[in-house]
Amino acid sequence: MFKHRKVAQIAAVFAKNEGGAINLLKLIKLMYLADRQSFARYGLPISFDRYVSMNHGPVLSRTYDLINGDIEGQGGANWSEWIGDRESHLVDVRKEFSRQDLDELSDADLNVIEDVWKNFGSLNQWQLRDYTHQHCSEWENPHDSSIPISYKRVFEALGSDSESAIALSEDVERERYLDSLLADD
Repeated sequence: MFKHRKVAQIAAVFAKNEGGAINLLKLIKLMYLADRQSFARYGLPISFDRYVSMNHGPVLSRTYDLINGDIEGQGGANWSEWIGDRESHLVDVRKEFSRQDLDELSDADLNVIEDVWKNFGSLNQWQLRDYTHQHCSEWENPHDSSIPISYKRVFEALGSDSESAIALSEDVERERYLDSLLADD
């Protein structure tokens, strides 16, 4: 299920790897690529966010809203504990942390995040945008709007046949639903 604290911790790891502050577009691309890589490895995303195609590529929708300051209640508190207010095009990590502090992220999650950083961390936001346009076939040009990207589309883009993609996306939706029954974030 989507948890504000979890996506904040993902963002914090990427920002820390970038030296404490990271470009907004670069961050959202890295987070999307981490979810995509997790789909490929484990059949589940890390963030459980919803995805949309926007002009600069695929985006984690709720996370993008958080980055832009659309935060309320406990979710906002969980986000702002880890991530500072967006300044211009930069997002910064608010506090020092170690592995023990990343209580929402499993070792498998962190391995995916580390691999994404290793493969893409040296790219700037425009190179990442271009990469997602060229290599994430689930993205389609929204022409100054946004278009939802289904989990099924992501699985198909990763090579699953239609039947398998449907089954895998149903598994993700079932997991989201079961987790929502226990949610407190």
